[in-house]
Amino acid sequence: MLRITPRQLARLMIVVPFAALLVTACEHNEGPPIAGQLLTITVSPNPGSAAVGNIIQYTAAGQDVTGATVPIPPPIVWANLNATAGTINSSSGLFTAGATTGTYTNTIRASSGNLSGFATAIVTASANPILGSAATYGILAGSTVTCVTGGTINADVGVSPGSTTTGFPPCVITGSTNLANAAAAQAQIDLTTAYDYLAGRPCGTVVTPADLGGRTLAPGIYCVASSMAVTGTVTLDGQGNANAVWVFQMGSTLTTGTGANIALIGSAQAKNVWWQVGSSATLGTGTTFRGNILALTTITLVDNATMLGRALARNGAVSLGTNNSITLP
Repeated sequence: MLRITPRQLARLMIVVPFAALLVTACEHNEGPPIAGQLLTITVSPNPGSAAVGNIIQYTAAGQDVTGATVPIPPPIVWANLNATAGTINSSSGLFTAGATTGTYTNTIRASSGNLSGFATAIVTASANPILGSAATYGILAGSTVTCVTGGTINADVGVSPGSTTTGFPPCVITGSTNLANAAAAQAQIDLTTAYDYLAGRPCGTVVTPADLGGRTLAPGIYCVASSMAVTGTVTLDGQGNANAVWVFQMGSTLTTGTGANIALIGSAQAKNVWWQVGSSATLGTGTTFRGNILALTTITLVDNATMLGRALARNGAVSLGTNNSITLP
């Protein structure tokens, strides 16, 4: 029979716990870092910079204790720690800049296990569509412009490739009228460029349900695959930023209800509100509308609807009812 002296037993009690502790430490990768072992994660670019609505591709690289590049165990999970800065794809690191300019320090995070790396995102002044020669137009149409009575367009009016306006007078145009001439043709070219720009901006928020009425919306890019509506009042809050931008993208129609109102607060400005309409827009009776409508087909203002903005139609007509007004923002 094996006999253990008290001294041997004491030694055994010391060695066994130490061995167990050593195994546990190895299993959890504790201890000093070694070459070839992931120690830090670096995110690039840092800082990353993009204009409002544009895209930054962030990437992550791993380093060991010597600074040498080592693989990062998948998955790498991306996060944006400040929603105002924009949105990021959690798998790819593709970041879409938000609508509020600023420097967002260490808002981009790439994580693998318990390790994370950070980067700053800079959102610069909006790369809004440059309307070019179309900027002076309150109405631009592809086929014709019609007005019943009592309407006032406090801006230029143009038609191209069409060549007619109806109802002027009694309706009033305070600016120039360009019908099927070089100026109107160039304005339509610039309108198409702006329309394509708006349609190509990455969507930030899918509107569900697709009626904006009753909501207060921060700056951003809002989209819906089919039709968008405004019943009652939608409030656009600039949150104190006079350069804040809203882009509304819709696959087909825009329709506002009777007495609908696009209200602006928090330094928001109508010139920075853009409505890209995949087919036609109709502003209901008594609508108070703010922003620029760029429609593929037609735009209709029903009686007493007013606009602080522009009604720009690429291919179809712009039609006014009774007592409408359009004033440049």
